[in-house]
Amino acid sequence: MTRFSADGFWWWDGAEWRPAFSHDRLWRWTGQGWVPATSAAPSGAGQAVGLTLGLVAAFAGIIVLVSIVVIVILLTMGNQLANVFSNVVAALGAP
Repeated sequence: MTRFSADGFWWWDGAEWRPAFSHDRLWRWTGQGWVPATSAAPSGAGQAVGLTLGLVAAFAGIIVLVSIVVIVILLTMGNQLANVFSNVVAALGAP
């Protein structure tokens, strides 16, 4: 009977621990032979792509949220901002 490590990546042959997956992670050792690895852990590249897509989505969400806040502020305080700017222009133009 073959004994596998807790993470499933190693198997004990009676003398030493051996890898349970091939170097390219396409094959898995079952204890009697090599079979195609159908549920291998995601590769580092797959994890990096997933993380990058998640960060891009988070950044886009923040941009949308900030845009909504700015639009709400401009719509609710537009007249007051216009008054401030007209007062500044009048003060700068006064002799």
